[in-house]
Amino acid sequence: MSSSTSDEHHRLAAERGPVSVAIITVSDSRTAETDVNGAYLREAIASAGHRVASYHVVPDSPSLVAMALDEVAAAGEARIVLLNGGTGIASRDNTFDVVKARLEKEIPGFGELFRMLSFEQVGAAAMLSRAVAGVAGSAILISVPGSPAAVRLAWERLIAPELEHLAWELWR
Repeated sequence: MSSSTSDEHHRLAAERGPVSVAIITVSDSRTAETDVNGAYLREAIASAGHRVASYHVVPDSPSLVAMALDEVAAAGEARIVLLNGGTGIASRDNTFDVVKARLEKEIPGFGELFRMLSFEQVGAAAMLSRAVAGVAGSAILISVPGSPAAVRLAWERLIAPELEHLAWELWR
């Protein structure tokens, strides 16, 4: 795709207005008051001119993560759903499994690029991340690790630069 064609896509997406984004923090230890990732994402989304459609903090339980995703889907506002936490390989890390089961179309490049960029920061431990993204219904689900560095990396290097484009793809 040529630069001018890509620029045109982004311009058309911007004309549709701000993107509505839902945030789901998956953590057994964080609350809305202590969730630095949720605070960072809410600020970053607003600073980029978009809108937070909803915000949830849920324990790392498959049924509770699924319930939060069901709530977001039922509201029908969010075009992008950002989940953070629960993407590792520990027995309590269940977010990936819940998200992956809902994806109709996976965006494999997201996880690949996230792990590549993460490798630059944390070395070989990046391979333990099960970051994933894809289409589920009328929304894009993006799931990243719960460390603040991982959330910032994903937002700044992958999500923010393509947010409008991702949402635009679903509007076509």
